Amino acid sequence: MSEVTRPTLSDALTERMLELIRTGGHRPGDRLPSTRELSQRFAVTTPTLREALRRLEATGAIELRHGSGIYVGADIERLVLPNPNMREIHAAQLLELLDARILIEPPIAAMAAEHAGQEELAALGRALDEAGRHLRGEDAELHDANMTFHRATARLAGNSVLHEVVDSLLTVHGPEQREILQIFDDRRRDHDEHLSIMQAIQARDAVRAEARMRAHLVDVKTVIEQRLRTPR
Repeated sequence: MSEVTRPTLSDALTERMLELIRTGGHRPGDRLPSTRELSQRFAVTTPTLREALRRLEATGAIELRHGSGIYVGADIERLVLPNPNMREIHAAQLLELLDARILIEPPIAAMAAEHAGQEELAALGRALDEAGRHLRGEDAELHDANMTFHRATARLAGNSVLHEVVDSLLTVHGPEQREILQIFDDRRRDHDEHLSIMQAIQARDAVRAEARMRAHLVDVKTVIEQRLRTPR
């Protein structure tokens, strides 16, 4: 039987930093005490403190701004965090990604239709307006706008964990998503399907929103499967 790993000083310090943020009522963007002040407060050396700070920065809990200080990070309250490490893209991963999205996103679209407020619906429309301006070969901008649309739909569902799951999925698999756009190669059709989903959400029709999101993702997967089997 392996020995249970004991917490290191850095582990303990990381927890104490998080406790300081929570008990101090700090919010994202708030400035924290300086490195020197924190070292004195926790009675640790500067290198030990910096190791803990790097851990917290890696998860988005804090932000280290050169020449400015230490700030509470925007992701301090996130439960699901994307892994930014890049890896080689395989055809099977494209299909697995789409399978996952087919399972997750249609019910989220239904929830969006039930919960979205007017300002949120307007943001959804702005994302598609932006996408519509980039249908003639500006794929980097089109990809960003399309992903903004799917993230915004997840945000409209009113469940922060589901939003983080979709956001993390699209962030981690950004390279696959760009590859899917290239292989699908029908930007107008893709855009029209997004508009159809938005219209169902705006109409507060949860059943139609779910069906259209599923049909859209299944359509994309079907085309990708066909083109991977028969390279152009």
